[in-house]
Amino acid sequence: MHQASARCEDGQASVTMLLTVGVLFIVFMTMVNVLLFVYARGVVRAAVDEGARAGSFANASAGECVSRAQNALDDLLGGPLGDNIAVACAVIGEEMVATANATLTSPIPGVGSWSFTLEGRARNEDPIP
Repeated sequence: MHQASARCEDGQASVTMLLTVGVLFIVFMTMVNVLLFVYARGVVRAAVDEGARAGSFANASAGECVSRAQNALDDLLGGPLGDNIAVACAVIGEEMVATANATLTSPIPGVGSWSFTLEGRARNEDPIP
């Protein structure tokens, strides 16, 4: 009778191991996704700051602000992750304001997207007479 009950438990460790590995894989992929989104947010933050600085130079335009921000995004966040990011610049008072509206879509199926808006500001320089 002892041998019969031992045979019924064969393979139990395999099932437990498979479940454990599956849960650890999901946790690992979630962490990778969070790190990817945090990196992308940092890139967008740097791009709007760079665009606002470029647009704040004397005799610069909002177009130069958008161009510089878009170049930073293209350099650091190319590919599908950076596809849904729109940058706009405008002079408001004495400042150049760069605004980015972003929707980051995860490359992992079944994981939701993250939308946010970031703004960068830089005081305009006085034009050279």
